[in-house]
Amino acid sequence: MPPSTKPTRRKVLVQGTAALAFLTARPAFAEPEDMEKAILDFTGGVAVTPGKVKIEVAPLVENGNSVTLGVRVESPMTTAYHVKTIALFNEKNPQPQIARFHLGPRAGRAAVETRIRLATTQHLTAIARLSDGSLWSDTVEVIVTIAACTED
Repeated sequence: MPPSTKPTRRKVLVQGTAALAFLTARPAFAEPEDMEKAILDFTGGVAVTPGKVKIEVAPLVENGNSVTLGVRVESPMTTAYHVKTIALFNEKNPQPQIARFHLGPRAGRAAVETRIRLATTQHLTAIARLSDGSLWSDTVEVIVTIAACTED
């Protein structure tokens, strides 16, 4: 016997609840405090000094689905003094840490490039850990006109 195609009270309630949940669901955004915690986890409480790091990104992006981003660090990249790690953080995407790049003296230059998604207008921070243990950073604001990363 085929299942009934006639709507039952139970089916209507289930479908109505699902539709309401779908319409009221909000995108998952991190908070600036989440970025601060992720940075603290990365730095281990070591002081971060502004400078030596330069984030290269357009200050205004039309579409947050694919944003080109580069990070450059002033370093001779010698065995004695080089960039070990570059970490990227954002304040409003669902995940506060975007990426972590590990480098060594054989990298030749301390520069990385990638594409990221941005949920909305927000600040981005890059922190470089050098071989002497020092941490250097740069922070920029990126204005996004069409948001991305709005899925749950």
